[in-house]
Amino acid sequence: MPDIKDTLALRKSTHGDFIDNAVVAQLFKAILRDKQIVRMSYYHVEALDAICCKIARIITGDPNHVDSWHDIAGYATLVENIILEEREPKSNDAAK
Repeated sequence: MPDIKDTLALRKSTHGDFIDNAVVAQLFKAILRDKQIVRMSYYHVEALDAICCKIARIITGDPNHVDSWHDIAGYATLVENIILEEREPKSNDAAK
């Protein structure tokens, strides 16, 4: 298992300084909280929060760290899949 100091040094090289990252992420999240997210489901908000963290890492860290971009696509795809699934008629509904 890697030493925590090594892990933190590696993350700093890809994600940027933790304090800078926290400031950017929290500013994005404050904007979300201010824009009527009460009408969103928990999964919408959670995905947006995670995406804010990933964007903050891109801004404060290595913008070419592919994993951050990949994670953003992943969270967006999760929400897209849920929305599409909710739109599909249920098999019981189709029989009525």
